[in-house]
Amino acid sequence: MPRVEFHKGLQDLQDGVLEMGSMVDRQIERALQALVERDVPLAEAVIRDDDEVNRARFHLDNMSLSLLAMQAPMASDLRLIVAVLSMVTDLERMGDHAAGIARIVVTMRGAPLVKPLVDIPAMATGGRKMLSEALDAFVQRSPELAYAVGTADDAVDELQDRVYADLVAIMVKDPTTVEACTHLLWVAHNLERIADRATNIAERVVFLVTGMLPEMDVSTY
Repeated sequence: MPRVEFHKGLQDLQDGVLEMGSMVDRQIERALQALVERDVPLAEAVIRDDDEVNRARFHLDNMSLSLLAMQAPMASDLRLIVAVLSMVTDLERMGDHAAGIARIVVTMRGAPLVKPLVDIPAMATGGRKMLSEALDAFVQRSPELAYAVGTADDAVDELQDRVYADLVAIMVKDPTTVEACTHLLWVAHNLERIADRATNIAERVVFLVTGMLPEMDVSTY
């Protein structure tokens, strides 16, 4: 493979990550919309479209492995390929978490909510913002932007703690709400994991730029 073609392959790889990130962001948005609006057909569409996310991951994995096999990449190019292999895994898992939320919506059907949806949509907004900023850090090759993603994860964790405390209090007060509360606990869990996956992507940006894989602890940055 000529070097010009190789570098085009690297650019296509980066573009593919961004396209997959946009796809995953849309899945998260639609899953939360389905929850808020109790829209089962939309939730079912999210579940179906998870296959598209999986196919994107498979395609980018193959691209990465082909570039590795057909060239002897220099250090920076090698780090890009290795980082992408990890990033697309996290993006695929984020898609799984969005589909998981959609499955909960299908299970809930029209059952009434046990509490207003305030903190859970805020978690989704936070996680989507973290994903966007992690991908921006990737494009700009910016460790500073990547570390900011780690900071934002703390806010999502705090929201999950609040959701957990509120739902446990509801269950204690009225044990008949256990199933309904458990559904929302699982939604919050999926959103917290989405934020964690965005942090993982940000960590790979730091690795891509510096060659070192950090624990995303901003107190040491």
